[in-house]
Amino acid sequence: MNTRDLDDTLVDRFLTFLQVERGRAVNTLAAYRRDLTKYVEWLHKRDMSLRSVDAVSVEKYVVVRQKTGEAPATTARSLAAVRMLHEYLVREAVRNDDPTQRLDGIKVSAGVPKPLTEEAVEALLAAVTGEDVVALRDRAVLEMLYATGARISEICGINLDDLDRSGRVVRLFGKGSKERLVPYGSLAATHLDLYLNSRFLLEPESWRSRDDREAVFLTNTGRRLNRQKAYQIVKSAGMAAGISESLSPHTLRHSCATHMLEHGADLRIVQEMLGHASISTTQVYTKVSQELLWQGYTSSHPRAKK
Repeated sequence: MNTRDLDDTLVDRFLTFLQVERGRAVNTLAAYRRDLTKYVEWLHKRDMSLRSVDAVSVEKYVVVRQKTGEAPATTARSLAAVRMLHEYLVREAVRNDDPTQRLDGIKVSAGVPKPLTEEAVEALLAAVTGEDVVALRDRAVLEMLYATGARISEICGINLDDLDRSGRVVRLFGKGSKERLVPYGSLAATHLDLYLNSRFLLEPESWRSRDDREAVFLTNTGRRLNRQKAYQIVKSAGMAAGISESLSPHTLRHSCATHMLEHGADLRIVQEMLGHASISTTQVYTKVSQELLWQGYTSSHPRAKK
């Protein structure tokens, strides 16, 4: 086995370790694989390997990544993957030293998510009109995104047996396949039921897979709705509603959390609903609410700027 094959095998073993022992999500593992493939390719172009690379060379690699113009968060994730890989290699006695130990982390701006106003959400949800099954599906997707604060991958992953339609509760599988139960309101339930009653119109004559057959949300060809198509549903509705700001499925997640906190929801409840492992992640939305409060105050109070 040549050096490149050996390194690829080490990366495979590391990713398997993350999946089995650490329960990392499929999407996270795919991102790490892309990052580590680039890293290994860079090493081999310079006649180095995972076993031979030194700290100076790793620092040069970080500089190269920073100069590509990619987002700091992407560079930070790539560096995190490289660090974890080398820690793993030391733990497995593949190496005696860790060349990433003295690296400084990449600073990433803790950007505050920008939610839609409640009026903008109403306009977005109302932008999908029509009684055909595709329109009913698109409206149900939008309603469920806002009602549950779910990630788009979680919405696409809902199966028919994940729904308790009478109790208006859905089972979601978040990062690391962590399971949680999330309620959804009567309006979302109405639009979800309208779609489900027409879902058979999207069913193919023969299913390509059991996964497609079990999916709640289907494409026009009878496949499970994927993230790319769901993203387009949100973007198209945004254009129809005249929403000019950057819009994605995650915007509805931000909006759900912010609006709940503004209306008095307990932070722990929102944390549980969104599936955040740490309360500090959820606290970002309290900052959003405070900023909106100050914006309203400074623009409306006659003595605020004096």
